[in-house]
Amino acid sequence: MKVRKARKGLSALGAGALAWSLLPLGALALAACGSDNDNPVPPVAETPAPAPGPAPSPAPAPVAAALALGGAIERPWTLTLADLQALEPTTQTVNYAAGSTPQTRTYTGTLLWPLIDAAGVEVDATRSNDILNHYVVARGADDYRAVFALGELMPNFGNRQSLVVYSETRDGTVGPLAADDGPLRVTSPGDVRGGRYVSQLVGLDVMRSTSTVAAGNGEPSTELAASGAILRPGNWDRAALLALPAATATVGESTYTGVDLWTFVNDSLGLDVDAAAHNPALSMYLVGTGSDGYKAVVSLGEIHPNFGNQKALIAYDVNGAALDSNGFARLVLPGDTRQGRSVSMLIGLEVLRATTP
Repeated sequence: MKVRKARKGLSALGAGALAWSLLPLGALALAACGSDNDNPVPPVAETPAPAPGPAPSPAPAPVAAALALGGAIERPWTLTLADLQALEPTTQTVNYAAGSTPQTRTYTGTLLWPLIDAAGVEVDATRSNDILNHYVVARGADDYRAVFALGELMPNFGNRQSLVVYSETRDGTVGPLAADDGPLRVTSPGDVRGGRYVSQLVGLDVMRSTSTVAAGNGEPSTELAASGAILRPGNWDRAALLALPAATATVGESTYTGVDLWTFVNDSLGLDVDAAAHNPALSMYLVGTGSDGYKAVVSLGEIHPNFGNQKALIAYDVNGAALDSNGFARLVLPGDTRQGRSVSMLIGLEVLRATTP
């Protein structure tokens, strides 16, 4: 796929404000008769002009129809609306809730993953599937942020068909996005709510995770350490996991038993979120690390029951028996096409906040 080089020089339109005031009128002194000395007429006092009110605030500048791709990529881009429209279009109809209101929208745009792939993700070629240790932050003009794991977007793994959209079909007519949504927006088809449908999209930042868990000895693990932006860090072994409510998931011919990943992170560990942020969990992710140093990112948005609602487990049994050669625990994402993010010999689980360049 060939993408034309973006044009520079976009400018935003501003609105001026005019301040005005009333001008005072002079007063005339009239004599009734005779001279001024005989019949003096008192002067008429001038009415003071009202003080000018504050100038009206200028209208906010419209968001420029341009998208910047940056971060850990080989070819940073800025794509204009015309650049995006020149790419192969995709139309999709999505359903999600905005607050308590169901939404059905039909959007047209370009697929998100090919944009990232064409930019060239910077990876460590010595590490297996190092691209799965990356994520992308979608940023709005108001700095609202939502995270997608690259593995969530890649066709060979999560295969989420997210678009960068620039038009919407309403009553059979295709037109630009509404002002509070556009001119660009990212979609997250399949999400229950629209928190990751970032409106007024201005940036996509590809980032390597900031995981600090070191590789172990490469042998099957016996416990995992939970750390990062959580309230209750600590170590978990098989007995501790067995004490939690069990969940199951089937991948191919294998049925895994373990602990639901979102329940474990949210209830057992407790998220340490930025209370001042809107939807703070959507700008967070977790990293599973195996004893051989293998790492994979899962966005909290994809497993959050109010958003992506994708099933994921920390498994300790398969087909009724302990994992054994896969270590005492394994990260399992049954919805992925391939199981590259199913980290075996799990020794670390870090919950982290997304960063940008």
